[in-house]
Amino acid sequence: MNNIKNNFSSIWVSHSSISDFLKCPRLYFLHNVYKDIRTNHKITLMNPYLALGQTVHEVVESLSVLRAEDRLKHSLLDKYNKAWEKVTGELGGFYDSRQEKMFKDRGDKMLQRIIDNPTFILNKAVKLFSPDSLPPRYYLSQEENILLCGKIDWLEHLPQDDALHIIDFKTGKNEEQESSLQLPIYYLLVKNLQKRNIKKASYWYLDKDSKPVEAHLPDPEEAYKKIFAVAMKIKQTRITRSYNCPRNGCYGCKPYEAILNKEAKFVGASDYQDIYIINSENSYPN
Repeated sequence: MNNIKNNFSSIWVSHSSISDFLKCPRLYFLHNVYKDIRTNHKITLMNPYLALGQTVHEVVESLSVLRAEDRLKHSLLDKYNKAWEKVTGELGGFYDSRQEKMFKDRGDKMLQRIIDNPTFILNKAVKLFSPDSLPPRYYLSQEENILLCGKIDWLEHLPQDDALHIIDFKTGKNEEQESSLQLPIYYLLVKNLQKRNIKKASYWYLDKDSKPVEAHLPDPEEAYKKIFAVAMKIKQTRITRSYNCPRNGCYGCKPYEAILNKEAKFVGASDYQDIYIINSENSYPN
């Protein structure tokens, strides 16, 4: 395991930032590099789909730090209702109460599916090591000064093999494509940040499936090659600062351009980012 000390001179890449880059270099810049000169914060857009996903994931993550025997002692739906207070109304980008109720009800059903099939909850959950409050990471390449980072939804310990099961919870309607780098990224993080073998990986599409759907484990060498290749493109783009949208304005970067053009509404801030919304019924794809 290589040194994962806090190194802000490194280029950090994750599933989220790589996805942004592959969609549009301008989106990557606005979401991952740009900082508002007034606050020195990055900028982000909240929308109903993100509000739903964040809230469901917050509830699930709260379970992983508990002992297995304590995870079902308290109602997940009560936790969900409390967490929802952080995204209610315009804080979640909802344009009216009807839309908010529709999304909140979807989350209720997702968590009920976990309650109805708690098998993985009964096993120990493993947490990847991080020396601080930042995401777990390791050097994808020390020579190129590139860190791969990310938070994994759930690592189930399989005691019979002393192995791990990677579980990713999906709150959207679309299934992950075979070309997605998410599972290869998660696989490399788990492989490099702990010593147990990885036996399997699954996606749980909480909007429709009653249990996780197992996926093929990636080949480690092939995964590394693909991720490193994209990471090097990101590094070159950052060096040359060639953050141009190839379509001169696309669905990915346009909403963020709206923030710069003062066409979005500021609704709050965290320690490191300013949060905006574009409050329109048709602003975001499903």
